[in-house]
Amino acid sequence: MKYLEEYRNPEIAHRLLDEIRDKVTRPWVIMEICGGQTHAILRNGIDELLPDTVTLVHGPGCPVCVTPLELIEKALTLASRPEVTFVSFGDMLRVPGVSRDLFKVKSEGGDVRIVYSPLDAIRIAKENPDRQVVFFAVGFETTAPNSAMLVAQAVREEITNLSLLVSHVLVPPAMTALLDSPQNRVQAYLAAGHVCTVMGWQQYESIVRDYHVPIVVTGFEPVDLLSGILSAIKQLESGQAKIENQYARMVTREGNLYAQRQIDDVFQICDRTWRGIGVIPRSGLKLRDKYATFDAEPRFGLTDLVIAEPADCISGIILQGLKKPNECPQFGNRCTPATPLGATMVSSEGACAAYYNYQRFRNLSEK
Repeated sequence: MKYLEEYRNPEIAHRLLDEIRDKVTRPWVIMEICGGQTHAILRNGIDELLPDTVTLVHGPGCPVCVTPLELIEKALTLASRPEVTFVSFGDMLRVPGVSRDLFKVKSEGGDVRIVYSPLDAIRIAKENPDRQVVFFAVGFETTAPNSAMLVAQAVREEITNLSLLVSHVLVPPAMTALLDSPQNRVQAYLAAGHVCTVMGWQQYESIVRDYHVPIVVTGFEPVDLLSGILSAIKQLESGQAKIENQYARMVTREGNLYAQRQIDDVFQICDRTWRGIGVIPRSGLKLRDKYATFDAEPRFGLTDLVIAEPADCISGIILQGLKKPNECPQFGNRCTPATPLGATMVSSEGACAAYYNYQRFRNLSEK
């Protein structure tokens, strides 16, 4: 197939659904890692068209959702400082901290600006040489190259009034952390196609080998997702565990080597806290020592914080695939996109937002 419309073709989608129904002989649980895939699944009703024996659970692949509460509080602190212009992607502005969000800080007079590219921070820093510009660097392997380019560009242009509040995270360590959990129910993964576009699918070879779990690299259109589910089902039913690439039009085994070199030059691997999940060893990126002057935390004397998640929000459990959003007592009641208790209801890639937007209000037992 060459054109996008083919990946949305209803006839092909129904043929794949029929094949899935023919292949399934027992219950299976498959996790799609990416929040974008979660929204695509619900938007197209794929979860409701699958046989009852195939359960899709939703993984921690939403960058806004997994940014730890401590980093949100540090962002709020920085954005409140009179000398700081705080620069962020728009999704982060509504993520609730302990008592407020970045929109609230902005309404109180904080200089908070939305950008669509990290490189916009360069322009803002050059236009405002008397201010300190801080970029909130969040996201997975997909956004880390752009943050790395921001640092490299700032070095080339000798910009000194720019720094980064870094909260980049890596997907494979989160996948292994879920598989290591005694509560794990994931039997196969749909790997996020855009992450693999950058990093390639070779990074999953050790997971398949060590955990004997099928992993299928999958895109974001209905036919992409159904093809990935079918491939996972075939492997599960036959007792196989291997990597399959259903997103070959974008993904290679090696990935984008130039982007990987950019990441490796600027960042090094570190332990990272994931919101609602906790610390996952070697799951994050931090600035290398040679770029330490761009680290906002020491520049502004931010100290380590330990903050408990709200007791009535189960987003951490949802991000681990242990429950679905509409199994939360607060879903659609106290917790809505207008009154979110957690980031999963705020983010455009959040699982709770997907369930709310596509009206999955009914009890799962009715399926």
